[in-house]
Amino acid sequence: MSEKFDGVRAIWNGSELLTRGGFRINAPKWFTQPLGSMPLDGELWSGYQQFAFVSGLIRSKQAADKDWRKIRYLVFDAPHPTMPFIKRYQRYQHELSRILVAHLQAIKQYDFTSNELLNEYYHKVLARGGEGVMLHRKDAVHQAGRSDNVLKYKPYHDAEATVIGYTLGKGKYQGMIGALKVRNKQGIEFKVGSGLSDQLRRQPPAIGTQITYRYQGFTKYSKPRFARFLRVRERL
Repeated sequence: MSEKFDGVRAIWNGSELLTRGGFRINAPKWFTQPLGSMPLDGELWSGYQQFAFVSGLIRSKQAADKDWRKIRYLVFDAPHPTMPFIKRYQRYQHELSRILVAHLQAIKQYDFTSNELLNEYYHKVLARGGEGVMLHRKDAVHQAGRSDNVLKYKPYHDAEATVIGYTLGKGKYQGMIGALKVRNKQGIEFKVGSGLSDQLRRQPPAIGTQITYRYQGFTKYSKPRFARFLRVRERL
């Protein structure tokens, strides 16, 4: 098990740093040069509650060097066609420990022997502002995309939906939007107003944009309960 960091996914293919969608990230040479030839998978992260900053940075074609100095590449896997996860972890942990640069780190993996120990660590992660943890099957080979070999353990669920309209704001939100009208992958339509900043209420995501929202279960009409906006889902 390891902490789940709320950063931007980045894949090092041995020569380039890429987004999950395969687009090249314009990181400075000093940032990528130490990475070596081993394929790596991880998160670009600059601290808790800093997702928007990191996302904006990697979308910029001329990002300031001082901003990249705030970023760390937190590695959680090293893709290999036949090697089980525990062996991959030992391999990339050993390799990264030899490089010794501050912005490149292997995310520590823990092996707990009981649910009590697992939950004790989980609550420590939440207390310091973390999102939750990732559970890894030790003997699983690498598999692209979502899989039961890697599970999220968080205090809420999250999912994606597409913006299809808006409601007008009232009271202190007069002249802004009150909520986003969205449709999820199951075709269910609902509103997401909680979690929107004043800036997003003034300049909401365009219709057709995908957002990520969090929720706690479903209503009797199959709509997500307590849906709260998390972020615009970047198509990188």
